[in-house]
Amino acid sequence: MSEDIMDVDGFARICKALGHPARVKILKYLKEENRCICGQIVEILPLAQSTVSQHLKNLKEAGLVKGEVEGLCTCYCIDLKTLEDFKKMVADL
Repeated sequence: MSEDIMDVDGFARICKALGHPARVKILKYLKEENRCICGQIVEILPLAQSTVSQHLKNLKEAGLVKGEVEGLCTCYCIDLKTLEDFKKMVADL
């Protein structure tokens, strides 16, 4: 296995993060939009802003999402490298 591919703990963190349907929906939305702010996600999911923020925090801690502060907002996007590494590990199971 390549050194660039995540370790087993990183793989498990991502699996745990993907264990909630709202987080999967957020990732799918980010994939379609490339990047967005939390408020845009709140508009498409029937969840409170604080709940969406918590889900984004979980995805960020797992390494699946990156956040960049732009003024008063944080703009989120998928971390493509982490996602590719995760897909490789799933394929190797």
